Amino acid sequence: MNATTALRRAENSDLDGISSLLRECRLPVDGVEEALAHAVVAPAGDCIVGCVALELHGGVALLRSLAVSPSARGRGLGAALTREALKMARNLGARDVYLLTETAGDFFPRFGFAAEDRATAPASLQASVEFRSACPASARMMHARVTP
Repeated sequence: MNATTALRRAENSDLDGISSLLRECRLPVDGVEEALAHAVVAPAGDCIVGCVALELHGGVALLRSLAVSPSARGRGLGAALTREALKMARNLGARDVYLLTETAGDFFPRFGFAAEDRATAPASLQASVEFRSACPASARMMHARVTP
C-alpha cells in the first residue's frame, strides 16, 4: 500500500465520495448510506480512492462496497481494506463474513473466502438489499469464517 494512503473510519461527509467511487468501479450504491457506520475509506487529498463497508445481520457480516480507484490500484490498497474489514467484523462479534462478487472471485481466497451456493446464506443476508436487488443473481457468493 502506498505509504501516503492511510485508512480511516468513514464519516457522513464521505458519502458522496464513496458513492462516486462505487459508480466509477461499477458497483452498487444501494444501501451504502445505511452501511456507512461500518465503513472504512482511503482518502487521497479531497478524493476517496478506496472504500469498504460491512453490513451486520445478527452474528454474520456482509462485506460490501470494496472498491479501489483505477488510479490507486496495484499498491495493496484493496488487501489493506479487506484486512481492515475482517478485523472490524471480528471486533463487532461477527463469526462469519459473506460477500457477493462478479469480478473479484480470484482476489478473496487469500483472505479465507471460498465460493458457496447463494442458497446457503443465512436468511437475514438473503433479505438484504445486496442479495435482493443490488447485486445480480449471477454474482458469486463467498464466505469466510472469522474468529472474534
